[in-house]
Amino acid sequence: MNEVAAVLIGTTATFGLVPCGSGNGLGRHLKIHGPVPRALQILLTGNPRLIDAGYADGHPFFTAAGLGFEAEIAHRFNQLRRRGFLRYLATSSRAFVAWRPEEYTILQGDARERRRAFTLAVANASQYGNNARIAPTARVDDGALDLCAVPPLSPWNALPLVARMFRGTLHRSPDMFFRRGERFVVERTAAGFLHTDGEVHTAGQRVEFSVRPASLRIMCPA
Repeated sequence: MNEVAAVLIGTTATFGLVPCGSGNGLGRHLKIHGPVPRALQILLTGNPRLIDAGYADGHPFFTAAGLGFEAEIAHRFNQLRRRGFLRYLATSSRAFVAWRPEEYTILQGDARERRRAFTLAVANASQYGNNARIAPTARVDDGALDLCAVPPLSPWNALPLVARMFRGTLHRSPDMFFRRGERFVVERTAAGFLHTDGEVHTAGQRVEFSVRPASLRIMCPA
């Protein structure tokens, strides 16, 4: 999805999404998720809709980009020969044991804030996939991105936060850090992985996130 949609940004072409992956974050957000015949029917009877495109270190994304634990998991997951939610869960569980939170400095306009976070996501859509909604109030057509920092996890807060993520109430947790805007710069202590819709890149200590509003035309349910 990311590879094809990226070259259609700013064109008059309409992107047709037939979700076949294990997560389908953008398809679920846009209510395209479901059996393949339904997705094909949407291509015939749906309406084109303009959505935003995000950029992370120059790489386009449409669902979410991120640093920290989620980028590490994307890197490990992409090495697997077989995918699926259970394998994603197993990969995450093994990495969780040794993972340590990182220090981030978040710049937005004149504001400069420091956060210690387990993982840091910048979302265009509301969820990663599988209805795991990291940014429940995010919209793909509001001309903004939602930055979400998950606090260091412990036995006391991990399960409640995961439960909130799948219930769509993560934005109500006092432990979470949320900011909405058109541009963020995130500084970290060392270079490392960055993911854009699950595609993994190597990025430096300073990563810029920005949005290009109403730049991708995609066929959605009427």
